[in-house]
Amino acid sequence: MKNIKAIIFDLGGVILNIDYDLTIKEFEKIGVQNSTSYYSKSEQKKLFDDLETGKISEKEFIDSVKLKTNNASDDQVKNAWNKMILNLPLERLLFIKSMMCNYQTFLLSNTNSIHISYFKNSLDVCEWKLFKSVFNKIYFSYEIGMRKPSNKIFEYVLKDNHLQAENVLFIDDSIQHINAAKKIGIITHHLKDNEDLITILTDKFQLKPH
Repeated sequence: MKNIKAIIFDLGGVILNIDYDLTIKEFEKIGVQNSTSYYSKSEQKKLFDDLETGKISEKEFIDSVKLKTNNASDDQVKNAWNKMILNLPLERLLFIKSMMCNYQTFLLSNTNSIHISYFKNSLDVCEWKLFKSVFNKIYFSYEIGMRKPSNKIFEYVLKDNHLQAENVLFIDDSIQHINAAKKIGIITHHLKDNEDLITILTDKFQLKPH
């Protein structure tokens, strides 16, 4: 698509492999009742929103979750929370890097300091440098105090980079985020579990790497 000048990528479920169910199951193991309604891909309690927008500290988050458990330790809560984070396929990063000659690339993620610390520590120094290098700019919700699906966060990224919505492709695995971006005129693709990011970019949108 000739009018695409920039691509905004979600992180978890798009670039980084994750499995929400692993955290839900781990919450259950440490005593959290009805953990599916407590936290899921499509819905979560205010506690998680507050963590993802930097309104509460890691300690406040852990202490709050501990109240729902059977006397779980801080480490058990952190382990359960980080359980969803799987592997980072480097071929995705290398492909995005190859696209930087023709398109601006951005990362826009609803995330938190606990997950990012764990994610960073799961990579070696070179992998972390590569990860940071494949985006013109990285936006983590907990650092900017906003999260998807708020219109404000999309408008913020567009304005910050002097982009027009109709020239931007946004890829995310959560439909509520896709719908919000669509409303302000951004081109979108809802990435399904069985879809390959590289194939979608090259086949559906016919974007050309370097």
